[in-house]
Amino acid sequence: MLNWFQSKGSKTNASELDKVNVPRHVAVIMDGNGRWAKQRGLPRVAGHHSGMKNVRKIAVAASKLGVEVLTLYAFSTENWKRPKDEVEFLMKLPQEFFPLEIDELMANNVQIRMIGWERGLPEHTLEPVKAAMKRTENNTGLILNFALNYGSRAEMLDGIRNLVADVQNGTLAPDMIDEDVYSGYLLTKGLPDPDLMIRTSGEIRISNFLLWQMAYSELWFTDKFWPDFTTDDFYEAIAEYQRRARRYGGV
Repeated sequence: MLNWFQSKGSKTNASELDKVNVPRHVAVIMDGNGRWAKQRGLPRVAGHHSGMKNVRKIAVAASKLGVEVLTLYAFSTENWKRPKDEVEFLMKLPQEFFPLEIDELMANNVQIRMIGWERGLPEHTLEPVKAAMKRTENNTGLILNFALNYGSRAEMLDGIRNLVADVQNGTLAPDMIDEDVYSGYLLTKGLPDPDLMIRTSGEIRISNFLLWQMAYSELWFTDKFWPDFTTDDFYEAIAEYQRRARRYGGV
């Protein structure tokens, strides 16, 4: 069942989109992998594997549209609560994803980045991520930004602690603190705030994802599970974004 956040229009083709009014930063909560697998009588990890295959497809579509940043919520600080075997499988996915997809991402001038905390992540998870970041660091196209071991409240608390420390050591005056200064203490420093947030699977919440950064993001939800989310669905989300008037509190 569609909800009112999702457009009920016909299928959108990339050629129909306004190439000028493309969101600079799109954030995606890739939800529904486990339920996708359950519907097919498969283990949850099969859904995560299928979802992984979708990342490159959507990243390339975003790159070709001219999106500057695509941030994917890959693993949250709360996801550690999942069953041990599922967490272990998720931690192994970067070993498979990057060797398979890095050549095409390089061909599309994509730069890999990560936000989140390295502490707590296994070395076999971090090693392929860091290798991909190093290999793509000079690329100038789409920034494919993986939120891995990431939680927005923890990010904001860390930012506050670091800001307070700078005030206490005299490198920052309290009257200098504004939104731009505080944003510089977050993990997304240097990136534009998301213009559009997409969440798959029918859940209608933000789930501790980029809470400060999404103050004025347009939100778009779909009932489709992430493994079923197509480039046409992505184009429709962009089309809906282009149909909206962004007033930022004005009229």
